[in-house]
Amino acid sequence: MSEHSKVTASHRQRAAIVYVRQSTLLQLERNRESTARQYDLGQRAVALGWSRAQVSVVDEDQGISGASALGRSGFAGLAARVGLGQVGIILALEVSRLARNNADWYRLLDLAAMTDTLVADADGVYHPRRFDDRLVLGMKGTMAEAELHILRARLDGGVRNKAARGELRRGLPVGLVWGEADGEILFHPDEAVVGVIRAVFEHFAACGSARGVWLWLREQGLKWPLQPTGYVNGTEIVWVEPTYHAVHNTLTHPAYAGAYVYGRTRFERRLDTDGTVRTHRRVLPRDQWQVLIEDHHEGFITWEDYLANQEKISANTRPRRHEPGTGAVREGCALLQGLAVCGICGRKLAVFYQGPAKATPGYYCTGSGQLVDGRGTRHLQVGGQAIDAAVAAAFLAALTPAALEACLKAADQLEADHDTALAQYRREVERARYDALRAERRYRAVDPDNRLVARGLEADWEKTLTALAAAEAELARRDRRQPTALTAAERATVLALADDLHPVWTAETTTDKDRKQLLHPARGRHPHRPPRRLRPARRGSHALERRRDQQTGGADPPTAAEDPHRRGHRRPHPPPGGALPGRPDRRDPQPPRSAHRPGIVIHGQ
Repeated sequence: MSEHSKVTASHRQRAAIVYVRQSTLLQLERNRESTARQYDLGQRAVALGWSRAQVSVVDEDQGISGASALGRSGFAGLAARVGLGQVGIILALEVSRLARNNADWYRLLDLAAMTDTLVADADGVYHPRRFDDRLVLGMKGTMAEAELHILRARLDGGVRNKAARGELRRGLPVGLVWGEADGEILFHPDEAVVGVIRAVFEHFAACGSARGVWLWLREQGLKWPLQPTGYVNGTEIVWVEPTYHAVHNTLTHPAYAGAYVYGRTRFERRLDTDGTVRTHRRVLPRDQWQVLIEDHHEGFITWEDYLANQEKISANTRPRRHEPGTGAVREGCALLQGLAVCGICGRKLAVFYQGPAKATPGYYCTGSGQLVDGRGTRHLQVGGQAIDAAVAAAFLAALTPAALEACLKAADQLEADHDTALAQYRREVERARYDALRAERRYRAVDPDNRLVARGLEADWEKTLTALAAAEAELARRDRRQPTALTAAERATVLALADDLHPVWTAETTTDKDRKQLLHPARGRHPHRPPRRLRPARRGSHALERRRDQQTGGADPPTAAEDPHRRGHRRPHPPPGGALPGRPDRRDPQPPRSAHRPGIVIHGQ
């Protein structure tokens, strides 16, 4: 059957739509002949009997993939007009221009069949109502979708194979650049860029906090290198104010540890509450990375240091409920923030402050409480002053002169931090001096009679000279503020404080945050989640504990291994005198809890 025999007068009374699309902007720029062929389909519509006024072109989806109808307003408008019966024929160079997704393709075919709309490509004219034509159109749509899958699989396979060798060139973080050899990664040629990245890792080794490093950079007035363009091959740097996000990314990026990584994230599609499909990028854990090549290139730190840094950063994060960790120390005066553990249920205790100035600390458990005279009470809530004083006394008594040597190392670290910042300012002066010399050369190279250009170059030269003077002044100011190194006599005085550390602990210069930073490492390990079968003690556990101590003379209660309680069995209530005969009081799981939650355990009053 010829093409003209399928076209009727009813079709010619409606519009002829030419659908034009290229999948990417790069194809739109390079494949111009293909684009011209698609626009020429309007002449074919005229040859089939439509007037030029009836032919319209839909090219709103240029540069958008046909894998989905999402975001293709041109295709959506075309389908809407077909459904309203306004279109007599759809022309496309090939069916893959219309859709590479069978769901979208068959939906359009169904609408065309219902409204008696023809579909034409370079091979012929088809009527979706006819079985043979519908079969051919369905096969073409399936082949278009399969072709997309084959192309994507072929490209992904090549990418993964090259990434497995560590030769796939992807964006590198600032401070690292690609070399000329395959897979070669080098330090940035700018010494100032490398210097500030090294300073970040050195200071993190001393303070152990990403936020602390960020605050130190701001305190020292150091700038942060930003690579706005040429993310893969460029070396252009713009210096900006440091941000916490930039510092955190630097400390967590494995490339700085000499590792080549591919597949750290994965894109996932999900439906919103309104039914819209959203693409979400999920960060994968380390054991799910597709490629991890350690010692691939020279790094700022070793891989072991990188893993240790990740543990520190994770420990600084406020832990979730029932999860191990203490979080970063805060500025409050509660000494056991993040360390105290409930001796009844094993939960970490929360902190509260009371008094007129809210300066008196206390601790309470967030576990289930009880009703007393119609009012809810917590099963543990104690003041913190006496507890903090007892812990501080025990801590100071346990310190040795070796701990004071750490204080001397901290003083040395202070000097090293100042030297690091000073070296970075010297590099800043070098960079400003180079910019001034380059501006001078450009000014002297211009024709003096060309004042339009000379005035602009002169202004640039003056600006660079002003920046150079400011950098030199800042360097001189910070050089004068260099801390004085401790003499041998001063070091001996610090070591002699081992006999009496109380004045140092209570000194006004020692902040609450400093005291907690000293106490946290001394604890040795973080609390762990107790077993699920050990549940919080019920109300009345304090009274039962006192009765049991009176009856047993303070003997240790039964351990968790002696507890015959199992999940799913209802627990009988003990008599008023205490535990059931021949059975331990399971309503007081205090010793098993403290055994599973090592730390500073606080019991009820």
